[in-house]
Amino acid sequence: MTSTAPPPVQPLMSERRVAIFGAVLTAIGPISMAISTPAMPEMVRAFGTTEAAIKLSLSFYFGGFALAQLLAGPASDAFGRRKATLSFMAIYLIGALISVFATSVEALLIGRLIQGIGASVGVTVARAIVRDLFTGGEAARIMNLVGIMVAIGPAMGPTIGGLSLAAFGWESVFVLMVVFGVGIVASVFFLLCETTVPDRSRMRPARLIAGYRETLSEPRFIATALILGGSVGALYAQSTMLPFVLIGAVGLTPTQFGLAMLMQSGAYFAGSLTLKQVSNRIGGTGAVRLGLAFIGIGALLMLSWNNLLPATLISIMGPVAICTFGLAFITPQVVTMALAPFPHIAGSASALMGFIQMSFGFAGGVAAAAIGSPVFAFSIVIPTMELIAIAGYLGYLALARQH
Repeated sequence: MTSTAPPPVQPLMSERRVAIFGAVLTAIGPISMAISTPAMPEMVRAFGTTEAAIKLSLSFYFGGFALAQLLAGPASDAFGRRKATLSFMAIYLIGALISVFATSVEALLIGRLIQGIGASVGVTVARAIVRDLFTGGEAARIMNLVGIMVAIGPAMGPTIGGLSLAAFGWESVFVLMVVFGVGIVASVFFLLCETTVPDRSRMRPARLIAGYRETLSEPRFIATALILGGSVGALYAQSTMLPFVLIGAVGLTPTQFGLAMLMQSGAYFAGSLTLKQVSNRIGGTGAVRLGLAFIGIGALLMLSWNNLLPATLISIMGPVAICTFGLAFITPQVVTMALAPFPHIAGSASALMGFIQMSFGFAGGVAAAAIGSPVFAFSIVIPTMELIAIAGYLGYLALARQH
C-alpha cells in the first residue's frame, strides 16, 4: 500500500505582511473620503452649484460606506476575504470612474455613493483578517498600524488632494482614487492569502440577523463601539467641517489647508511611536486611560478656546492634534477588546463596529450642517463626540466589574 501525502497546509501570513495589508486596505476608505475635501470649493464653481450640494457628495459617500459595511463583513465571512475584497473594490473603481467623468452634480453624487459602497470592504476585512490569524499582543500591535491608517487617512487625504488640486485641477483627485483602487486590486489578487473558511450560509438573512443580534447582545461590545464611535467618528465628522473652517473662516488656501492637516497625521504618528515605547510599562489598560485623558483635554480646549477667541490655525488644529495623539493610544487595545468574543463571526462584528463609527461621523456632519456656523459647529459637535468616547469607557469599566 502506498500512502498518500496530505495536501500542504497553506502557510499563514506573517505579522508584518498582515500589518501591511491591513494598513493598505484600511487606508482606502478614509483617504477616498477626505482627498476631495480641498477641491470642494472649486467643485462648487465648476458645477455652477451650491456649497450645500457639493457637501452632499460627502454625505452620499458616508451613507454608502456605512450601510454597505453591514454586507461587506458577512460577505467576507461567506465568500472569503479575497473574493469579497476584489468584488467590492471593483464596485469602488466603477464609482471612481463615474466621478472622474461627471458632468453634473447628480452624476458626482451617484459616483461617490458607489465609491462608498465599494470602499466599505477595506477596514472591515482588514480587522477580520487580523482576528482570523492573531490574538492578544500580536493583534494589538497590528491593530496599532491599522489604527494609524484609520486616523491619518482623513489627514493625508486633504494633503494629497490639495497638492493635486493645485497642480492638475479638481478632476485629478478622482483620478488618484482610480490609481489607488487598481493598486489595491492588484496587491490583493497576487499577494493576499485567504484566512477564513468560507461559509455561504452566513449570507442568509436569518444568519445575518442572528450574527448581528449576537454581537449587539454583548454589552461590552456596545461600550467599546461607543469609545471608537465617539473618537474615530469625530475624525470623520471633522473632515467634513475643517475645509470650511480653515479655508472659509481662517482664510487658508486649499494647498495650505492640506498642509495644515499634517498636524493631525503627525500627532497620530507621534502618539503611535510613544505608545510603542511605553506600552510594555503601562499595558493595554494604561494606554487606553492615558489616551482618553489626552482626548478629554483636547475636547475641553476645543470647546472653550473657539467659543471665547477668534478662530486661528492653532486654536483649531492644536486641540485636534491633542485628541489625535490620544486616539493613537486607545485604538489598538479597544479594537482588540471589541472583536475578542467573536472569532466565528469576525467579519460581521468588524462590520458592525465600522458601521457604528461611520454612523457617528455621519451624524456629526449632519449636526454641524444643522448648526450652520462652521466654527461654532466644530467647537460644539466634535467635543461632544470625544466626551461620548470617554463615557463609553466608563461604561465598559462598570460592565467589566460585573463579570
